[in-house]
Amino acid sequence: MILINIQKDLHAASGDMTLRLDLHIKPGQLVTLYGSSGAGKTSMLRILSGLLKPEKGTITVNGKVWFDAEKKINLKPQERNIGYVFQDYALFPNMTVLQNLEFGLIKNKDHKIVSELIAIMELGDLQHRKPETLSGGQKQRVALARALVQQPDILLLDEPLSALDVKIRLKLQDHILQAHRKFGLTTILVSHDIGEIHKLSDWVFVLENGELVQEGSPSEVFVNEKISGKFQFKGEVLKIEQEEVVFSVTVLIQNEVVKVIALEAEIKDLKVGDKVIVASKAFNPVIYKID
Repeated sequence: MILINIQKDLHAASGDMTLRLDLHIKPGQLVTLYGSSGAGKTSMLRILSGLLKPEKGTITVNGKVWFDAEKKINLKPQERNIGYVFQDYALFPNMTVLQNLEFGLIKNKDHKIVSELIAIMELGDLQHRKPETLSGGQKQRVALARALVQQPDILLLDEPLSALDVKIRLKLQDHILQAHRKFGLTTILVSHDIGEIHKLSDWVFVLENGELVQEGSPSEVFVNEKISGKFQFKGEVLKIEQEEVVFSVTVLIQNEVVKVIALEAEIKDLKVGDKVIVASKAFNPVIYKID
């Protein structure tokens, strides 16, 4: 169990803000921090990793105190057994893919984890290439593998897929789920993509101006009246077609026919004739069945 109860004064682009959070995260969960830019999501990851120090509060992980302001306990980042994947990859440019992974290997750890991750992340043909020769999706697979090579207890993902196109993003979501389950991780994701959150997450924490304003399963947080988006319209499903790794859902909204790209998880309970809500967040259309 991860118990986080902290307070941190922040200087955001919109002005000064105090991050006040009390979060309980169960072992083995994949949870998402969701909210507008500047809400405190990335700061929360940095605090948990030890890169940012709160003014007040405590952090306890599996019964061990990582941070206690009053008792002046503050474990160093390297003592926290965390894997951190950034949006900008943060790979060593002078090293090959294989060397990047080997660098992250903790001393005296079994080297076979490197070969295992190369297989899981489908990096076999890339392992002797340097980052400058790789695509964005390939670099992100390397960054994820390097974070996992140290066999962390907690994996932190700070919008790792937001800069990638939809096909690559969907493929990498599968890699993240596979790694999360195989290695028994507790994973904390920052994401603005509601479809991605539905596919990956067990639980969602919604942050607003440094405060926790809502939490629940993805369906509880986003469906029906709880949907947060730039627009939302009710319609009827006319057709559902598979297009490679995604699905195209044709929806009649009043007198207009629109097509929405959806993940398999989003359409598994949908059929022609169902009433749905089509909404948008961060320019990504999403679709929800109305019960």
